[in-house]
Amino acid sequence: MTDPAEFVRAHTTVATAPLVPELPLHLATEITPIWHATEAWLAAQCAPPFWAFAWPGGQALARHILDHPRTVAGRRVLDFASGCGIAALAAARAGAAQVLAAEIDPLAGAAIAANAALNGVTLTITLADLVATPLAEPAPVWDLILCGDVCYEAPMTRHILPWLQALANRAEIWVADPGRAYLPRQGLREFARYTVPTSLELEDRTVRDVTLYRILATG
Repeated sequence: MTDPAEFVRAHTTVATAPLVPELPLHLATEITPIWHATEAWLAAQCAPPFWAFAWPGGQALARHILDHPRTVAGRRVLDFASGCGIAALAAARAGAAQVLAAEIDPLAGAAIAANAALNGVTLTITLADLVATPLAEPAPVWDLILCGDVCYEAPMTRHILPWLQALANRAEIWVADPGRAYLPRQGLREFARYTVPTSLELEDRTVRDVTLYRILATG
């Protein structure tokens, strides 16, 4: 099996996330089997298959967008580190003018495409490393950037945070954080909170309290 779309269909089932029942998704029920299957498919060790689950941060973003569609209607939206694409799907459903789902994992890209087809929405997917792209070449064209649960590791946070902080002068940036240790303590403004049911398969508790923040512009 070499086709990423085939792999996604073979190792997931169609289900919904607890906080966002409106959006069916291709999801896995257990992390270990699909992680082993992914490593076998790649013939290499890899990070956990984040795309196969609707993580609390993405669920909170999607819920907020669907409940407040005016926040995205007519806007150009980037869903950064999109995972399964739940926030991107919600933005497309809520009337965003354009939605770009960004992931560097080809399996994640295939999962987002499958989930978009499942929900009958149109969006664009990129596998480019946007953080490695100089900000002025070309200038970003997003009005709103969505970041669901991106501060879960120190290296990841150090890699993306300067890029996001620089973009905060050009776009509105939302970060959905379920209490991760590496979230910065300054430069954020809270604007919503959600309690998201989760699983001991993924987390160390059965619910996560997710806070939505805006990254403050510095200029």
